[in-house]
Amino acid sequence: MENVKLAVIYYSSTGTNYQMAQWAADGAKEAGADVKVLKVPETAPQAAIDSNPAWKAHVEETAAVPEVTLADLEWADAIIFSIPTRFGNVPGQVKQFLDTTGGLWFNGKLANKVVSAMTSAQNAHGGQEQTLLSLYTTMHHWGALVASPGYTDPVIFSSGGNPYGTSVTVDQNGKMVEDVEATVKHQAKRTVTVAGWVKQGNQ
Repeated sequence: MENVKLAVIYYSSTGTNYQMAQWAADGAKEAGADVKVLKVPETAPQAAIDSNPAWKAHVEETAAVPEVTLADLEWADAIIFSIPTRFGNVPGQVKQFLDTTGGLWFNGKLANKVVSAMTSAQNAHGGQEQTLLSLYTTMHHWGALVASPGYTDPVIFSSGGNPYGTSVTVDQNGKMVEDVEATVKHQAKRTVTVAGWVKQGNQ
């Protein structure tokens, strides 16, 4: 069987979800997947970006990362999203991209994709679980198969214990409070494993 093709799709204003996407890519490659790390296009006004030094620096640092396209979604057997929380929902940039997937959805191109997601917020109860569930609502409409981590590995308990997907708290200095690297890698490996089962069953 050919390798699982995984798209790790992230949106990050100051770098947290970019780092999580990198860890997910590392874990997926360890599990034998072919991986693309892709960013959601930035739609915020340049003035807003320029007014935040950390945001501006991150945009410049990741200028070479390719932006996700609909072709990437069609290519992928599995997708991992890494996105920040915005008022308990997905960021507007992510919603805008998801709203362009109607053609793929209509033609059945997104059905049976294996998906999973991760998120971050500045507060421990800042909407992380709701953000993941909000994203998964769209995935259910796609007909995708959600591979949530649940409590499938002890490492999940040591990083906050979110069964819907890895979530992390970020302090005022932009540093992650919890150590989630191992949890992210486990979630990525689980996603690749489940996608492998689906891929094998379809052959």
